[in-house]
Amino acid sequence: MKRVEVLAIILAFTIYNSSNAQNKKAQDQEAIKEMCGCFEVTFNFTETFNYSNDSLYRPSETKVDKGLEYAFAIEDDADKISIQHLLQVGRPDSPYIVKHWRQDWLFQNQDFYMYNGDNNWTYEKKSKDDVKGQWTQKVFQVDDSPRYEGSGTWVHVDGKDYWENTTTAPLPRREYTKRSDYNITLRGNRHEITNFGWVHDQDNEKVVRVAGSEDVILAKEKGYNTYKRVDESRCQASIDWWKVQHDKWASVRAKWADIYGRNKDLTLEEKVDNKVLFKYLLDDEITAEKEINSIIESFVK
Repeated sequence: MKRVEVLAIILAFTIYNSSNAQNKKAQDQEAIKEMCGCFEVTFNFTETFNYSNDSLYRPSETKVDKGLEYAFAIEDDADKISIQHLLQVGRPDSPYIVKHWRQDWLFQNQDFYMYNGDNNWTYEKKSKDDVKGQWTQKVFQVDDSPRYEGSGTWVHVDGKDYWENTTTAPLPRREYTKRSDYNITLRGNRHEITNFGWVHDQDNEKVVRVAGSEDVILAKEKGYNTYKRVDESRCQASIDWWKVQHDKWASVRAKWADIYGRNKDLTLEEKVDNKVLFKYLLDDEITAEKEINSIIESFVK
């Protein structure tokens, strides 16, 4: 075979692979954005197994909650899709809006903050090979402080579209005011797009982590949260609320982006002046960028 023919084959193969990669990425982006919209949400959690040696051990109660949630893209770029969630509660004719969690999806991201207990996140930089073709999901608290993150590949096969990852996280809000017998949740997350909306399927472990010792699994937990798409008009109150609030929260995200961009381990105070961070930032009187920056910085150790 002539050299020119070999080069032509190599070029054709390269173009083919590049085209497939672009098509796959477009599928990924479409799946991620399917998590946007107005949804009736059902949150289901139950403890499945426990491994405690304590005869007085009491498993967490099974929890089932429902709500109306509006999720929308506040950023939609080639390598980043940021989805903000708002929880709409109370009477339908006069609802109360709660700024809920946020999830950022980054393509081939290499910078990670991994939760290590005691309000500490360890910075890790992964190689390009480790994250090739993958999307990182970064999940943030209601005050846009870190929660958990992990990288994985979106899978599109047999009519299914899903993404999976296992990563460390703080205790969920429904647990951390009630339980002190474990300090890390090892979250097995599966996000799957369905014909009715999407599902957040979780297989979690409640872990006791002590420096210098092996992790101990205290119990396992199943989470199954369904997001059923409904007409967007039902979330109009959330849409209107965000029009008023979005400038403030853009300032909050900008300050956190500055902190995350330092690329070093991060430890946060639990309280400042006996007050948790979200109590400061959810205050409607706190709007000035300088004040927001000062408050957030005061929590960074």
